[in-house]
Amino acid sequence: MSFPAFLDTCTVFGAAITDFVLNLAERGTFRPLWSEHVLAELERSLVRRGIDPDAVVYRVGAMRTAFPDANVTGYEDLITQMTCDDDDRHVLAAAVRANAEVIVTFNLKHFPQSSLDPYQISTVHPDDFLLDQLDLYPQATLQSLEDTSGRYEKPAMTVDAFLGLLTKSGTPRFAEAAAEKLR
Repeated sequence: MSFPAFLDTCTVFGAAITDFVLNLAERGTFRPLWSEHVLAELERSLVRRGIDPDAVVYRVGAMRTAFPDANVTGYEDLITQMTCDDDDRHVLAAAVRANAEVIVTFNLKHFPQSSLDPYQISTVHPDDFLLDQLDLYPQATLQSLEDTSGRYEKPAMTVDAFLGLLTKSGTPRFAEAAAEKLR
């Protein structure tokens, strides 16, 4: 079984990073996890951002279909026991229930080490997570970059342009390291 990583809402918010991270998961480099709380928060956030509600429903539905085992259930009774940021207690509770090894999040400060230690879970910034993927699975990661960028048709996307999107999405160190390996 692949490495279990719980994806916080902020990690699956941007289209480019979501497409890439989930393409990596399709290759089996890790097992993605999320909860209904995360998906509902994602839907609300995307609609508030001005994304067409039908497109949001389609995107979240595609995530559910592609990864039917990603959805964590039965964590609700743990939420009140979590000691991280109030708004992210559902994330930690679901990660605990799923026996995730990491929570991938841009919001590292919401998960103080003291709230993670009892459950032997760590947090990792998406930039570091992707760098780890590149180190552990260089061929799969670089092929995923090619495949993901190749799926963009309107407009067509080169790998370099896609790496630019990942930089803007908050993963500049990964984009730089991947560009170096592609040279």
